[in-house]
Amino acid sequence: MTLRNILLGATMLCAATTPAFAFAQDAAPADADTGTTEVVDYGNDIIVTASKRSQTLQDTPVAVSVTSAAQLEESQIRDLIDLQSSVPSLRVSQLQSSANTNFIIRGFGNGANNAGIEPSVGVFIDGVYRSRSAAQIGDLPNVERIEVLRGPQSTLFGKNASAGVISIVTQKPQYEFGGSVEATYGNYDAITVKGDVTGPISDTVAFSIGGSYNRRDGYAQDLKLNTDVNDRNRWGVRGQLLFEPTDALSIRLIGDYDKIDENCCIAGNVVAGPTVAITNALAGGPSVDANNPFSYKVYNNFLSSNEIENYGGSAQIDYDLGNMALTSISAYRQVRALTNQDSDFTGADLIGENSQDLGIDTFTQELRLTSDFDGPFNFLLGGYYFNEKIDQKNDIRFGTQFRPYADQLIRASTANALNVASLEAILGAANGANYTGTFFRAGDGLDEAYRMKDEAFSIFGTIDFEVTDRLTLTLGGNYTKDRKRFRTNVISTDTFSGIDLRGTGGRVLSQQALATGVGQALGLPAGTLATPAQIQAFAGAQPAIFGQINAQATAFGAANANLTTAQAAADNNPLTVGNPFLALTPFQFLPPFLNVPNAVEDGKTNDSDFSYSVRAAYELTDTVNVYATYATGFKASSVNLSRDSRPLASDLPAIVAGGFATPNLVSGSRFADPEESTVYEFGLKGQWDVAAVNVAVFKQSIKGFQSNVFTGTGFALANAGKQSTFGIEFDGSVRPTEGLNLTLAATYLDAKYDSFVNSAFGDISGTTPAGIPELSLSLGGTYTYEFAGGTRAIAHVDYAYESPVQIVEGLTGFPASVAQNLKREVNSLNASFTVKLNNGFELGVWGRNLTNAQYLTTIFPAVAQSGSVSGYPSQPRTYGVTGRFKF
Repeated sequence: MTLRNILLGATMLCAATTPAFAFAQDAAPADADTGTTEVVDYGNDIIVTASKRSQTLQDTPVAVSVTSAAQLEESQIRDLIDLQSSVPSLRVSQLQSSANTNFIIRGFGNGANNAGIEPSVGVFIDGVYRSRSAAQIGDLPNVERIEVLRGPQSTLFGKNASAGVISIVTQKPQYEFGGSVEATYGNYDAITVKGDVTGPISDTVAFSIGGSYNRRDGYAQDLKLNTDVNDRNRWGVRGQLLFEPTDALSIRLIGDYDKIDENCCIAGNVVAGPTVAITNALAGGPSVDANNPFSYKVYNNFLSSNEIENYGGSAQIDYDLGNMALTSISAYRQVRALTNQDSDFTGADLIGENSQDLGIDTFTQELRLTSDFDGPFNFLLGGYYFNEKIDQKNDIRFGTQFRPYADQLIRASTANALNVASLEAILGAANGANYTGTFFRAGDGLDEAYRMKDEAFSIFGTIDFEVTDRLTLTLGGNYTKDRKRFRTNVISTDTFSGIDLRGTGGRVLSQQALATGVGQALGLPAGTLATPAQIQAFAGAQPAIFGQINAQATAFGAANANLTTAQAAADNNPLTVGNPFLALTPFQFLPPFLNVPNAVEDGKTNDSDFSYSVRAAYELTDTVNVYATYATGFKASSVNLSRDSRPLASDLPAIVAGGFATPNLVSGSRFADPEESTVYEFGLKGQWDVAAVNVAVFKQSIKGFQSNVFTGTGFALANAGKQSTFGIEFDGSVRPTEGLNLTLAATYLDAKYDSFVNSAFGDISGTTPAGIPELSLSLGGTYTYEFAGGTRAIAHVDYAYESPVQIVEGLTGFPASVAQNLKREVNSLNASFTVKLNNGFELGVWGRNLTNAQYLTTIFPAVAQSGSVSGYPSQPRTYGVTGRFKF
């Protein structure tokens, strides 16, 4: 299916608007002052506030997709992960835990695996920014609409909207008593219960309170623990008060609490490497379901746990000053997340613990003044303050079987010349230490503690000038200052990783050369090494000759210390033998950590940026508008709050010279520099009585894209030189006959790395970034039939497609062809059928992923298992029945 055919077919439908179609729904107006997109049907005019002022969707020069509450019900969309099936430009991936979720718009976005990494896609709920994924992934509350603003939105939304914005708007309290209750039962024994009630307390005060409970058995099976996994267990409550003491003043208070306690997330075996035989032997049976990630059968030693609490409150004050309006949004939020995972994903006890205790405290304050003059000139002026504290503790420890596992690997890598016990003896003798029983000992590992404080402020505004009745020019700007302070306290108890194998190997080779030289001088049989006593006696009897032999032996050790045995063999020099211990450096998993701040690294970042936008919007006719936009975006520095944090290459010489370098210290990244994005965009919006069309053509790029790639033992955080994407977005709907609404949304993306020299896989400049499908589609149809008496039957179906795409840039330790051949293709079909009685009762059946499409959301080198690849499989088919009563 070609892009040309898709667009031609869409045009023949006269189609496009956002995936939710307000003219097919009835939605009450919501506060325009949340700075989000409002879906309201006034005739055929959809009122939006994507630019933080009320306009019709037709007149808004922004690429925005809107999903209404009705479509959320019809498609059984319960969280932001489900939302991507309706918005082709949006991709959401849940990774190793319930708290880690990636949001990507137009192929740009990151920030899930590390609390110190800034997101590129801003998530807002009722105008309040949710800064990290752990605060974003709960079940959706009593939603009125969801908007996805595509492309850089930094002018109005600040430092974390360089790729776009997802905004969720909940229903505000009403002065008329009402509410709803809903219950769902589905496969995997899924039970969901939701309810809300709203009404007046007085003539000027209204309330609402809602709650939800969502429980489901796991859809995967752990055959070692004999239990289901990947379950769902979450609940939440949310309360609101609306004070309107005068016509000019409105105060909205919101408080919420939600909790997640789930066992998630399984990783299946995609490629079974040579280590599988070892883990099978240690496990006493299968340790993985080899090469079969979609069997949903795994083997673990303990259940992966996710205990997440997310709570907070906000106050929005709106005051009407006549031809101006003042808005204040204050919010304080907390996240507490305790997770643990069997990160080797095998039935062997290799990683005994990989836990994280994360606390995030966030305060935000926004203040805006918006004009509503009758003349050609209008403005918006605002300020924003952000203060966040992150306190994170991690532990990773060797399991009870890692020592025998490492023993087998060391034997294999040294052709049985060494094992763990002999290695302890040899290295102990060379270093004058007793290492017996200490290498890869169960319970050893890393104790990690990280703290970061992020304080930022921004001043922003826009100016609108109506040149003519049909032409409007808009200028916008945002100055942001971001300052981070971070510190680490990481302690390694991994004895083997703390040994300098280069220096130790050099000493061992020097000792062997000395013993050989003295043996030859004493006339011992060829190949016989002199004993320590013989060496000592010879040194006393022949000091001059001993000095020469010792100098030669020392030089020999130094010359070979940094050469592997393979490199030495290629040298064809009998005096070059290489360091046999260098082959064991990959087993130094958890080396000593140089903490920050220190004498060279101050643990600080200071960023500032001025983002701006220029737009021209022209009304061609009363039903067709066009616009052109140039905008820039900004994302502040991201801090590497993980065990993989290393000094920058520019700082390493000073650290070594200062004498406080830890053993085996190498360069890496403490943080990634800011991202700067730009977009050129042309759009067309048409709206008629029975159809609408939105088209956006854009060229978007990011300089310094913050890439965070898992390498098998850790994450590599680095800035790409430049990533760019040319794209076309097409949204549409048409009502060919009464009761029938057809929809189509399509996105075409042509992405590439213009420059990425220092990636984890070398120079990949000129290649296509992984995970970005060239073509994404969302097709839908809804048919509503009304019986006599007002009863309605509603049939809905939607289909999501993503063209085949390489999942990851590369896989450490594998040829490039392995990653190139592992692709993802999405074909997902959802459907529902609902009967709505005129007394408020509704009953429906539904199914998601009815074709049981299977694909891998991401893949990665198996942890400490060279030659194996793991991956997260997609969720299988789900279906159920829902009853709902609205009053």
